[in-house]
Amino acid sequence: MTRTIVASATREIIIGFDQPFCVIGERINPTGRKKLAAEMVVGNFETVIKDALEQAACGATMLDVNAGVTSVNPNETEPGLLVQTLEIVQGLVDLPLSIDSSVTAAIEAALKVAKGRPLVNSVTGEEEKLEAILPLVKKYNVPVVAISNDETGISMDPDVRFAVAKKIVERCADFGIPAHDVVVDPLVMPIGALGDAGRQVFALLRRLREELKVNTTCGLSNISFGLPHRHGINAAFIPMVIGAGMTSAIMNPVRPQEMEAVRGANVLNGTDENCTNWIRTYKDYKPAEGGHAVAAATQVNAPGDGAAAGGRRRGGREARMGRG
Repeated sequence: MTRTIVASATREIIIGFDQPFCVIGERINPTGRKKLAAEMVVGNFETVIKDALEQAACGATMLDVNAGVTSVNPNETEPGLLVQTLEIVQGLVDLPLSIDSSVTAAIEAALKVAKGRPLVNSVTGEEEKLEAILPLVKKYNVPVVAISNDETGISMDPDVRFAVAKKIVERCADFGIPAHDVVVDPLVMPIGALGDAGRQVFALLRRLREELKVNTTCGLSNISFGLPHRHGINAAFIPMVIGAGMTSAIMNPVRPQEMEAVRGANVLNGTDENCTNWIRTYKDYKPAEGGHAVAAATQVNAPGDGAAAGGRRRGGREARMGRG
């Protein structure tokens, strides 16, 4: 059974087909958040601190950390800022982290100070990227997110995206990186623009699981881009992609509706043994005024379960989605 191990200084998490769904908190990302970007540029980390603590309290398994505040001289500005942000976050929470950047120098700088075994987000199928990122992944013995696009861009053909993913897994093997340390992002397209985007990703996930035997992830909210009431679409999408074989996603753990979908899918998928986490989270459930659910914010998985519970992505996704 494929298992990808990530860790903080004190906690180890397993991403796998037989594990609870891994929620990678997306909030520490200045893309599309002008206030956060402006704060980080001047060394103000109040929102970063708030987002780290809130996502952990709401049930994130891991936290994505991105410091791409500007497209101006990122090779000069981003490494130091990413290191500073990473050190602040790992001093606040004991969750494993995802180092999210499209700047190779920033990834390398962050790996030097990261505690435990972080996830590198990400590498694409572009040869230049493979040659830059994979030696770092091997050197620091960390897992990596593999994005299913290459020099030709993002294909609308799911077979092409599968071929790119396969190429990346094979190139990783050339560097001595095992398939269980490759987490493939098959690229979720907006359903509002591409009517079969859901069916595409479900089919891709099954192939990635059965043929490549790799774990998978995505920027979950991409599916609802441009639609009203996006969280309803996201919440419906979650159990469907989990059922198709997805094992993690970069998403917003602060949204109760989406976290309920994750927890419910874990119950129905058999990865919340004896419904323990569901019962602990919702035993004091009460309908609030207006019919909204009220429940204690807890981790998606109990400490010691081998997995705890987190989407906005940019950094590593800049080259392929063109938005946060």
